[in-house]
Formats: sequence, structure tokens, C-alpha cells
Amino acid sequence: MTAPARAGHPGGLANLASRPRVDLVVGPTPLHPAPRLSRELGVPLLFKRDDLTGRGLGGNKLRGLEYILADALGQGCDCLVTGAGPQSNWTMLAALSCLRCQIEPHVVCYGTDAASEGNMRLHRWLGVDVRFTGSPARSSVDAGIEAAGAELRAAGRRPYLVPRGGATPLGALGYVRASTELAAQLAALGEQPAGLWLATGSCGTQAGLQSGAALTGAPYRVRGVTVSRPVPECRVRVRALAAGAAALAAGEGATGEGATGEGATGEGATGEGAAISEPEVLGGWIGPGYGVPSAEGQAAARLVAQTEGVFLDPAFGAKAMAALIAECRAGRVRGPQIFLVSGGAPTLFAGAGL
Repeated sequence: MTAPARAGHPGGLANLASRPRVDLVVGPTPLHPAPRLSRELGVPLLFKRDDLTGRGLGGNKLRGLEYILADALGQGCDCLVTGAGPQSNWTMLAALSCLRCQIEPHVVCYGTDAASEGNMRLHRWLGVDVRFTGSPARSSVDAGIEAAGAELRAAGRRPYLVPRGGATPLGALGYVRASTELAAQLAALGEQPAGLWLATGSCGTQAGLQSGAALTGAPYRVRGVTVSRPVPECRVRVRALAAGAAALAAGEGATGEGATGEGATGEGATGEGAAISEPEVLGGWIGPGYGVPSAEGQAAARLVAQTEGVFLDPAFGAKAMAALIAECRAGRVRGPQIFLVSGGAPTLFAGAGL
């Protein structure tokens, strides 16, 4: 059995290279300075450009999908069911990646219907099966995924079920791997950043980065800005997912068997021995609500576009950047910082957009 994962200990990554993965990300994605924004804020900033992952219009969710789809194919599944909101970048990239892998995608959204704009327009243009729960509650998607899976099994199909956001230990492995990519880039640049900032929604990306930072001995602290859930809930989810991802990376867990996707949860993976720091999650930046642009986020996105020529999506990246800007201007940020540009371009052309 592989030795327990420890911070900066290569044994903690022993299983990562051999774990099945579908090649989706065109990487490494760029890591580059943001000089004008840095001067504006008085803090050196680097952008990690995961809006340039290379499939569709890019985005962070492709990293987790590499492992999730490999597991689905390995289990002999012929379709995948997942869900979220009508403008979800997760479901769009999941559906697009499924089609590329010849797996039939099925998407469950909360609500009763949605305008054909942004990501929903792309879903319909691709001919993806999209069904609505009839309830405005985001949690209604969970039961909807189970119901769709049961319907497909009854029809003789082999569905693979994935929770909202792809937030499982297996999905979080995408950002454990991204952490090794980032470590090589920082070494090449000679940079020792103090912090890595990102928007935190379903918590899988932060969990992967949290685990990856520990396993690579990274110099930075991972700082998530919640754009969806209460801070305590985020911390609990990040902690559990990070431990599960660390265990999988070290070869301590298995994804299970069957064609329902339950194995993707990584149940039984404890990550014991992994020196993963307590998750840092900042609250107060959700604004009017999940998926709804905020005034602070819009101002932050405009500043980034004007100074660096980079667009941030209004629901996730813009709100996280608003938090980083505020912390810099309040003098609470010291040393170089990385900001994860997580993508989401289609949402710029939906609803209030910009």
C-alpha cells in the first residue's frame, strides 16, 4: 500500500499518473502576470488561465471531467446524468465532453424552463436532453438526477450519475493534477506566491487545490470566495472532498464498480496522513443571490477587462475578484497572489450578463 500522503511528499501523488484520464484539457494553461491590475492594487498578481482549457469555450470543469469520464467509460456506461442551473458551465462542458467521448448526456435543471441564451442555447443547439424539475430549489436537481438515472436503467441503459458541479473526490483530482502543473510553472518563473484565489461554488475545485497544495508543498494559501453556499457548509465540503482526493491520488481509495456513478464519490477515502490545511473561505460576496451578478462583481470584472483584457464571468469569477480587490485595497493582502480565471464565457451572454 502506498505511504500516506504528506505535504510536499511525492508518495502522496503516487497514484495520480496511473489513474485513467480522458485527455480533454489543452495544457498547461497559461500562468502570466497581470501588470496593470497589479499596479492598480499595489499587489503583484498572476492569472492562471483556466478559461483557456481548450474545449468549447473553456473552463475549470474540464479538469475534473477528465477523471469522471474515464471512470464512466471504464464502467461501460453509455450515458451520463448530471445537473445544475440553466446557465451552468458545468453541465455545458459535461455535455460537450460526453458527446466527444460518445457518451449520451442528460441534464437536469431546476426551474420550469429557460430562455435559449448563453449555456442553455448551446445545450439546445447540441441537441442535449435537458429536463426541468419544476421547482426553483437548487436541491431539486439531486432528486431529478436520481429519477433520470432510474428511468434510463429501466430502459436498459447504463447511466453514470454525477452530482451538481462534479463535486466528488474523483472530480477534485483534476485540480490536484492542476496543482502539479502550477508548481512547475511557478518554478520556471521563480515565483513564490503567498495566496491563490478562486470562486467557490460546489467546492470541488477548491478541494482539489487544497489537496494539491498540500501534496506538492506549495508556498501559497488557497483562498476560496463563496458565490453559492454558506461559509460553514463550504468548509465542511472542501475538507471532505480534499481528503478524499488526497487518498485517491495516493492510491488509498477506489472509485467502485457499477454503472451508476456512485463510485465517483470516492466513499471510504479518508486521506489519512495528508497534511491538508483548514479550508479558507471568504463570505459576503454572493450579492443578490447565486447566479445573479452583483454591483461589486460587475465593477471588478470591468476593471480586469480594462486593465488586462480578460473577461470574468459575472456569477463566479467576477465576485471572487471583487473580494480580492477589496482585500488588497484594505491592505490585508501581502505578497504575490494567483487568481484562477475559471471561465464561464457563455454566461456573459445570458440574462443580465454584463
